[in-house]
Amino acid sequence: MNLLIIYLPLIVLFQLLTADDNESLIRELEESLMAPCCWSGTVADHGNSQMEEDIVKLVGEGKTKEEITLYFISIYGERILSKPKAEGFNLLVWIMPLMVSVTALFILFNYIKHKQPAPNLEELKQQNDKVPFDDIIEKELSEMK
Repeated sequence: MNLLIIYLPLIVLFQLLTADDNESLIRELEESLMAPCCWSGTVADHGNSQMEEDIVKLVGEGKTKEEITLYFISIYGERILSKPKAEGFNLLVWIMPLMVSVTALFILFNYIKHKQPAPNLEELKQQNDKVPFDDIIEKELSEMK
């Protein structure tokens, strides 16, 4: 009887911790798998009841996240994943945003660096008043008449 009093709280605590782990695993799987009903969101977003039941059943059987993910990939293919694997052609999905951002920053930096300031109207007026060889030009023009 004494053993039951000692181990009962430990058993209840273990079940609570395990249940919490299962709930977080279920939630994580629902967020990482696309809903095949419309392919526009995750299972967590659209509430695909059949997949939710399958996920709960597989987690209850003690399957790991990788095993469950592979199970759904075998049925639907890799498009079931909400985040593509970073390998092969899918690597572009991860690299291209970084490359585009770096290129855009480079172009913007060069544009700002080499941008000419807008001319001041007063300076332009003074430059027009100081035309080099103005008196020679005027003399030649008067001779042409």
